[in-house]
Amino acid sequence: VQLQASGGGLVQAGGSLRLSCAASGRTFSINAMAWFRQAPGKEREFVAAILRSVGSTYYTDSVKGRFTISGDVATNTVYLQVSSLKPEDTAVYYCAATRLVVTTTPRYPAWYDYWGQGTEVTVSS
Repeated sequence: VQLQASGGGLVQAGGSLRLSCAASGRTFSINAMAWFRQAPGKEREFVAAILRSVGSTYYTDSVKGRFTISGDVATNTVYLQVSSLKPEDTAVYYCAATRLVVTTTPRYPAWYDYWGQGTEVTVSS
């Protein structure tokens, strides 16, 4: 499976972006997809995830109400609509996919089998 992330950029605080992650290859093996982010000098953190089969979504508390994850099964693409951006949202955003059958919030990077190259989001104050 290959993941291609796009959509990052420079935006002012309060602005919005839509990040995309296109999956290709043996996509039938994917059970969940997620977005993580990593700010300079910090560990990679979970942002949001979506279960492919039922569409259930999960979010980290700091983005609830501002970010929305969605998926298009037909095109094997996952989106992350990021709104009401804050300077602390500045990071490289990575998409990831797992073959794991998820029964709880899939927040741990180690659970993921495939990673995209990352797309940078910079929020200016």
